[in-house]
Amino acid sequence: MAAMKKTFEELKSTTQTAAKGMADTTVQAAQEAVQQVADSSKDTTKTATDEASKQTQTAINSVASKAQEGIKGLGQRLVQK
Repeated sequence: MAAMKKTFEELKSTTQTAAKGMADTTVQAAQEAVQQVADSSKDTTKTATDEASKQTQTAINSVASKAQEGIKGLGQRLVQK
């Protein structure tokens, strides 16, 4: 009976150790997955920010160019008068 109890205790200990190891591995895998998502999100956000910046700069350049053309045209009309 004592040998059976000892075997049962050893099995219980082994099962607990295995369960803890599995839980630790699962937590670590989840942490790595969260980190990968965070890194990917940073990359996506940076790409979107860069693209928005490029588009904003293009729009500013376009408006500035049109304003410059308008000022030149106004200057030419003033010179003609």
